[in-house]
Amino acid sequence: MLRIHHFVKNTILSIVDFFYPLFKKFMTIQTYRYAACGGFNTMIDISLFFVGYNFIFKREPLFFPSINLMVGAHIAAFLVSFCVTFPIGFYLSRYVVFQETSVSKKEQLGKYFTVVLFCLVLNYGFLKLFVDVFKWYPTPSKILTTFFVVMFSYLSQKNFTFKSPSGQ
Repeated sequence: MLRIHHFVKNTILSIVDFFYPLFKKFMTIQTYRYAACGGFNTMIDISLFFVGYNFIFKREPLFFPSINLMVGAHIAAFLVSFCVTFPIGFYLSRYVVFQETSVSKKEQLGKYFTVVLFCLVLNYGFLKLFVDVFKWYPTPSKILTTFFVVMFSYLSQKNFTFKSPSGQ
C-alpha cells in the first residue's frame, strides 16, 4: 500500500510540477500546487454537483419522511460532491501542496476537517442565498460560491491546518 501511495504522490507531483515553469514568475511552488490541485478538485466538485443536480436528483427536492425533512436538489448534489472531494482534497493538500508541516497527520486531519466544515457552512449559506433567495441558477451559483470558499480555504489551510515549521 505504501508503494502505491508513493507512486500516486510522485506521479501527481511530476504532472503538476511539469507546468510550474510557466507560472514561476507569478507564484511560489506551494501556491501553484495549491492552485493546480485545488483547481482539479474544484473541477471534480462542480462536475459532480452538475451531474447530481441535473441527472441524479433531476432538480427535484428529496423528502425523507422518517425524519420529516426536505432537502433541495442543489443541497443534495452539493453534499454528494463533498463526500467525494473531501478525501481527495485532504490527500492532495497533505502530500502534494503542504509537504513540510509541523503538524501530525492525525492532527492535520482534524484541523482539515474543521476548516472543511466551516467551508461546508459557507457553501451551504451561499447556495441558499444565491439559489433560494436571489433565484439564480444553481450551477453558476455553485461556481461563484466556490470562488469565495477557495480563498478562505487556502488561507486557512496554509496558516492553520498545514502550517510549516518555519511559519511560512
